[in-house]
Amino acid sequence: MTETETNAHASADAAPPGDWTPRIVAFVCNWCTYLGMDLAGTSRMKYQANVRVIKLPCTARIDPLFVLKAFENGADGVLVSGCHPGDCHYNTGNYHARRRWTVFRELFSFLGLDLDRLQFSWVSAAEGVKWVKVINEVTDKVRELGPHTDYHNLSR
Repeated sequence: MTETETNAHASADAAPPGDWTPRIVAFVCNWCTYLGMDLAGTSRMKYQANVRVIKLPCTARIDPLFVLKAFENGADGVLVSGCHPGDCHYNTGNYHARRRWTVFRELFSFLGLDLDRLQFSWVSAAEGVKWVKVINEVTDKVRELGPHTDYHNLSR
């Protein structure tokens, strides 16, 4: 890392919380959460816009390495959201995802990363209001935690 890059990281880490905007990555299900997000948008609901959405066919298809890559590439928080249990387009995908993420959270903790930076939710296609609430809560929580530097500290 060059001196300029080091100084840029140091100044970003030292920025007051009011001047800093968290970077959130949301991995969402195509059939429920994405449509809930779309409903919020078409209904012109206001929510914090610092979330980058990655749409996948089902939460069961979200590889845990995607989450690690998001943090490696500068995310301050990650949201994984899909269909409510029992309401999956693929019948049991969200049950598989729930089991996978239970194990992955333990691995995430073992790596020494803050579990508060990884959030999970179930949002249906008809829950645009819930999407707005979830995004605002996740963003506010990550803003309170400050910039995420743990992953960078582990890789040095």
